[in-house]
Amino acid sequence: MAEFMNVGKVVNTHGIRGELKIMPLTDFPEVRFAKDAELFLFTPDNHPVLVTVESARLHKNMYIVRLKEYGNINEVEKFKGGMAKVSKENLAELEEGEYYFHQIVGCTVITEDGEQLGTISEILTPGANDVWVVKTSAGKEVLIPVIDDVVLDVDVQQKQVKIHLMEGLL
Repeated sequence: MAEFMNVGKVVNTHGIRGELKIMPLTDFPEVRFAKDAELFLFTPDNHPVLVTVESARLHKNMYIVRLKEYGNINEVEKFKGGMAKVSKENLAELEEGEYYFHQIVGCTVITEDGEQLGTISEILTPGANDVWVVKTSAGKEVLIPVIDDVVLDVDVQQKQVKIHLMEGLL
């Protein structure tokens, strides 16, 4: 079976013409919700349905998405609380030095001295730069800013990240 990546959460319907209110969970919402883009909508009971975007517009940090296959509110009610996903094969190629969250979460973090710090458990996106949450073997969480001065090397094949421990990070 194909593997899927979340690109949005269906929070509600919008209007009576079958539009959905989707909270984007992707760095590329303008691509994922573009006209003629294909998505898999998963109902809350995890049943996938392939759909095509007719139109989408940004409204209060949500996308109002109309689908070609559906024309009224009664037909799309089943998607409320579900997820919008794309298959892993449809992920866009990223530029060098850019990574998908699923490639980073689970990576082992080591310092430039070779000391193992822990494993990346989560990625926060507070603003100017992402922050990796690293869980140490002692169970402590360490926040690592994703900036050039700190992140020295990322090897997604080996699931390993090398960092420079700046003063005050631990």
